[in-house]
Amino acid sequence: MSRGKRLSLALVIALGALVIVRLVYQPKKHRPTPPPTPVRVARARYANIPITLRALGLVQAYRTVTVAPMITGPMIAVDFRQGSVVRRGTLLARIDPRPYQAALAQALAKRAQDEALLAVARDTLKRYRMLITHHYISAEIVAEQKATVAEDRAIVAQDEALVATARTNLGYTRITAPISGRTGILAVNAGNIVSPNTPGGIVTITTIQPIYVLFSLPQQNLPEVMRALNAHALNVTAYARQGGQRTVLAHGALTVLDNVVNQATGTLTLKARFKNPSLALWPGAFVNVRLKVRTEHHVLVVPSVAVRQGPEGPFVYAVQTRTPSSAKGKAAAPRVSDIPVHLGVANQSQTVIRSGLRAGMRVVVLGGSRLHPGARIRILPKRHAPSHA
Repeated sequence: MSRGKRLSLALVIALGALVIVRLVYQPKKHRPTPPPTPVRVARARYANIPITLRALGLVQAYRTVTVAPMITGPMIAVDFRQGSVVRRGTLLARIDPRPYQAALAQALAKRAQDEALLAVARDTLKRYRMLITHHYISAEIVAEQKATVAEDRAIVAQDEALVATARTNLGYTRITAPISGRTGILAVNAGNIVSPNTPGGIVTITTIQPIYVLFSLPQQNLPEVMRALNAHALNVTAYARQGGQRTVLAHGALTVLDNVVNQATGTLTLKARFKNPSLALWPGAFVNVRLKVRTEHHVLVVPSVAVRQGPEGPFVYAVQTRTPSSAKGKAAAPRVSDIPVHLGVANQSQTVIRSGLRAGMRVVVLGGSRLHPGARIRILPKRHAPSHA
C-alpha cells in the first residue's frame, strides 16, 4: 500500500473514531417535565344515603269508562265539549225520546185498565163472600172469583214492570256521565243512529286526578320491597329527562304489589298512586320512576364518578397526603395514588365505601381518565372544572 493510501485510511479511521466519541460522550439533553394534569377533587365524607330502585313506568288512568247508549235511536244532540272535565251525572248527549214517551204512555194506560178490572174483581169477591154466608151461592163460585182477583193482581204487577221498563228506557234517552273525569274525542256525531252495539261507544271518560303509574322491578328486589312495605309507606317519584336535565313530575305512594311474578320476564309489577295536581302525568305516557326503599345512615361516601374499574376491581385516585418539595424549596405538585376500595350500595350521585378510604381523603372526580399511579396533578376550583373526564 502506498504512503498516500495509508494516509487516507488513517484519516478516515480518525474521523470515524471522532464521530463515535462525540455520540457516546455527548451530554444528554434534558427532556421537559410534562405539566401536572388538571383535575377536580372531592372529599370522602359521612352522609345518610337514600337507597332507591329505578324503573320505567307506564301512566294509567285511575278509572276509564266507555260511555255507550243503552237504547237504540237517533242521537239528536251532543251536550259536552270534547276534552273537557265533566262531573258525574253531567248530560253528555240525547237520543230522540218520542218513541219511548209513547211506550211509557201505552204502559201507563194498560196498567190503568188492568187496575180497573182488578177493582171490579175485588168488589165482586166482596159481594160473593156476603152471599155465601146466607148460602145464596156455592163455595165454588167464591173460589173462582178469588182466582180471578189473583189473576188480575198478577196482570197489574206485570203492568207495573212494563211501566218501570218504559220509564227506564225513557231515562236512557238522556246519556249522562257515569264518573267524573276528562272526556276524550267524540266518536259519534249528532244525527247518527246509535245503539248498545255501537263500536267504541260515544266517548271515553278517564279519571286522571288521582292517577296510577305501573312499573316493573326484577324479582330479586321483592324481599327488600316487601320489608320496606311492611315497615312504612313507600314513596315513589315520577320524573322525566329532557335535554340532559331531570324534571320531577309528581310524588306518590306505592299502593299495589302484584301477587305473581311474570315468568317470562322475571319481573314483578307494582302500582303507585299520584294525586297529579298539575296534570303532569297523562294516561299512556312513559315516565321514569324512583322508589325509595330505605336509608343508609352515617356511611362513608364519595361521588359515584370517582369510582373506577380496574383489572383487580374498583379503585379511586386519591390525592397523596404528603407533598414533596422541589429542589428550589417550593412545594411540588401533588400526586395521586390508586387505592382499591370495597363498595357498598350506590345511586347516581353517591357510592358507599365499605373499606379502603377514610373520611376527609380527597379523591379525583374529573380528569381521572388521564391519570396513572404517581401522576402529578393540579387541583382546579369547582368553577374551573374541566369538561371531560
